[in-house]
Amino acid sequence: MLTEDAVTFFKSKSKLAAALGISPAAVSQWGVRVPQLRQYQLQTLSGGELKVSSTKQDAALAA
Repeated sequence: MLTEDAVTFFKSKSKLAAALGISPAAVSQWGVRVPQLRQYQLQTLSGGELKVSSTKQDAALAA
């Protein structure tokens, strides 16, 4: 899962961070890819609209 996709779904880094109960600064540290454990949380919070993905899948999406 790409960070940009998660931010787009939640409309902002601040709203994404609030949904996870973390700071926007923590989201900013993620880089291009959402950390694996956060991906599972976001898949649940998004009702399955965001999907957990592998590093290979993310690399293909980012290319």
